[in-house]
Amino acid sequence: MHIVVATTKLMPPPSRGVTFVARPRLLELLTRGSHAGTTLVSAPAGFGKTTLVADYIRSVDAPAAWLSLDAGDNDPARFLAALLAALRNVDPGIGVTAQAMLDTVAPPTPVESLLATLVNDLAAFARPLILALDDYHVIHLSAIHALVGFLLEHRPAHMHIVIVTREDPPLPLARLRARAVLIEVRQGDLSFTFEEVAEFLRRNMTARLSHAEIAALHDRSEGWAAGLQLAVLSSRGGAICAGSLPA
Repeated sequence: MHIVVATTKLMPPPSRGVTFVARPRLLELLTRGSHAGTTLVSAPAGFGKTTLVADYIRSVDAPAAWLSLDAGDNDPARFLAALLAALRNVDPGIGVTAQAMLDTVAPPTPVESLLATLVNDLAAFARPLILALDDYHVIHLSAIHALVGFLLEHRPAHMHIVIVTREDPPLPLARLRARAVLIEVRQGDLSFTFEEVAEFLRRNMTARLSHAEIAALHDRSEGWAAGLQLAVLSSRGGAICAGSLPA
């Protein structure tokens, strides 16, 4: 049975009405991740994880496969169909055999065999390649964690896998750390610095704030990107203040 994948799952979401600032320190972390092979971007909601990874993909000269996950992907066949569709956006030849194995009406092929054919295709691609799995925290099925773990363990050297999540997934992270093939971007990294808050407000507001007002917003938001967006959006209907942020 062929599974149809919505094309909207295969592209980064659009911007949400504000202009973000360049954050070279974070792009550098993701660049380090490309050399290591795997990047984990893990932080609570609203810290700009998806925006950061989308900006990184736009900033590099490498093809990228994007997959936004949802609760319906907690099914190995659906997950694999979506993964293969994302990779076909990079090159239609990637995963042809794996897709045929997935579509077969015969008893299901062992997942390891399917993944091995996919890894062989990825190795033959022989160009730098990014695979971004967004909202990975929605996945709770151990069988899917196992197949993603297989990809992390067997990915070709020129492939960079980026996992975006609100919480650390049950993947072989300790083993990847021990092998020095994992870069981690966490809440402390994603929090806006004072300078980034000032630049963000300058780009998104017509009114100019004093140093004290910017400091108050920085302290109240604790660098939380979503809180800064809320403050900017609320300011478009009136004066901005630290009280614009949720407590």
